[in-house]
Amino acid sequence: METFELLALEMTYQQQTIQLSFTSAELVRVTEYGDRLWYVDINGVGDRELLALFGRSEDIGIALTAVASTGQTFRGHGYFHPNEPHQAAAIRGDGELLEQ
Repeated sequence: METFELLALEMTYQQQTIQLSFTSAELVRVTEYGDRLWYVDINGVGDRELLALFGRSEDIGIALTAVASTGQTFRGHGYFHPNEPHQAAAIRGDGELLEQ
């Protein structure tokens, strides 16, 4: 298991791209038995309207570009799961996470 502190996170959904503001975010990449699993935990999400939008939506699929504190850039597709009461969210990866 590898963890990366994220400095920047960009999401694309429904033909719109936004730079997500947050206080902290961590990308976790798990490699076990040849399978890859990844997810992102995000705290202090500044955009309450975005959390509410995803809380009401059935279409929670996004494209993600994330920049880690190490300088690495990651790209992938996943599902955005808001936690409105805590101003937080999680992104569950769907498929391969590409490192650039």
